[in-house]
Amino acid sequence: MHVPHDAGAPAEPTIGFDDWLKVDIRIGTIIAADPFPEARKPAYKLSVDFGDPIGIKRSSVQITEHYALQELVGRQVAAVVNSPPRQIGPVRSDVLTLGFPDADGKVVLIGPSEPVPNGGRLF
Repeated sequence: MHVPHDAGAPAEPTIGFDDWLKVDIRIGTIIAADPFPEARKPAYKLSVDFGDPIGIKRSSVQITEHYALQELVGRQVAAVVNSPPRQIGPVRSDVLTLGFPDADGKVVLIGPSEPVPNGGRLF
């Protein structure tokens, strides 16, 4: 996941509500987090459980600055589940895990402030 540091950039042009509905953002729980030494930039491989009917999906994430592997399992994260899969080296990334850039452009994951059921859609 490449995230440009764009704090202070103007907002994107207005989109219609129907366009917003096309982006399927769901909550899932990380069930496995593994090193990804083959990645060009430091990254992890995540397996995220989105519940039925979506199931478990893989994601490559550049979050090594703020997160250790052992603290990720059990954490809930938001992801776009209807983006096209991307091949990142030997790993197929099925979903786009979401985060915001910190002051240095490093990714901070998005998740709920309270536990919610896997598969819940952002509205």
